[in-house]
Amino acid sequence: MDSLEGLEIFPVGYVRSTIKQRSGAPRQSWEGAPPAQLEILSAFLEGLDGIEAGQEIWILTWLHEGQRSTLKVRPRKDPCNPLTGVFATRSPDRPNPIGLHRAKILSVAERWLAVDGLEAIDGTPIIDIKPVLEPKDF
Repeated sequence: MDSLEGLEIFPVGYVRSTIKQRSGAPRQSWEGAPPAQLEILSAFLEGLDGIEAGQEIWILTWLHEGQRSTLKVRPRKDPCNPLTGVFATRSPDRPNPIGLHRAKILSVAERWLAVDGLEAIDGTPIIDIKPVLEPKDF
């Protein structure tokens, strides 16, 4: 494996959710994911400048319970589905278990962002937040 000198990823916050176990998490947000809170660490609060209720964001998470040695899965854990490479799936089990979630901000208060349905479990580290950009935004 090649060395990636200087590569460092650390949490900027954590997901706070009623989903406590991976087994209870929906596969996608539209499959019944509850609203959640994003708790941003104090060192990164200035990064929230410009974030507003009603805005859609991408939330990148570190899927800390993912199996990093997994390279093939059966999509949706369905035994009828063929084994498929993880890079062709949204599986949380993958070499670098980075989650990508699109959510709408419901409210912003101090270090908290309330978002609509989020399928991440409580305590999931947040590694970045980015705005959703549409062609009309340019």
